[in-house]
Amino acid sequence: MNQDFLDVLGALVDCGVDFVVVGAHALAVHGIPRATGDIDILVRPSMDNARRVFVALQGFGAPLKAHGVTLGDFSSPGYVYQIGLPPRRIDFLTEVSGLSFEDVWETKVEMVVGDIEVFFIGREAMIKNKRASGRTKDLADIEALEED
Repeated sequence: MNQDFLDVLGALVDCGVDFVVVGAHALAVHGIPRATGDIDILVRPSMDNARRVFVALQGFGAPLKAHGVTLGDFSSPGYVYQIGLPPRRIDFLTEVSGLSFEDVWETKVEMVVGDIEVFFIGREAMIKNKRASGRTKDLADIEALEED
C-alpha cells in the first residue's frame, strides 16, 4: 500500500472517523489480489462523522475548499469525492451498491496495515456489494471469492 494511502488512513483513524475500506484493497484482504489504481473508502454518512472526515482530510492536505466540498456532502448517501490520480487516487464514498453503511459496518474485518488498525468490508458483504454493482470485473471478483 503506498504512503499516500497509509497517510490518509492514519489521518482518518486519528480523527475517529467511522470508515471501511472497500474495493480491490479489501478484496486483497480476503485473499484475492487484483490490480487497482485507487483505494475506496466508505465513510459513515452522518453529520458527526462528516465533521471528523473534514478534519482528517484537512490535516491530510486534501483541497476541500478548492473542490467546493462541504460537510453536507459527507453526511449524505450517494456522495463520491476523489483526490489524486491513479495509481494513487483516493475515493471517498458515502454509499456502496446493495448495502447500507450499517450492513458493511456490522460485518467489517480488522487488519493492521503498517501500524494502523483498519477496517475492511467483510467477505459476504463484499459479495453482496459486487453482485449489486453488476460490473464485469465485480462478477469475476465474486467468482474468485466463492472459489477461495
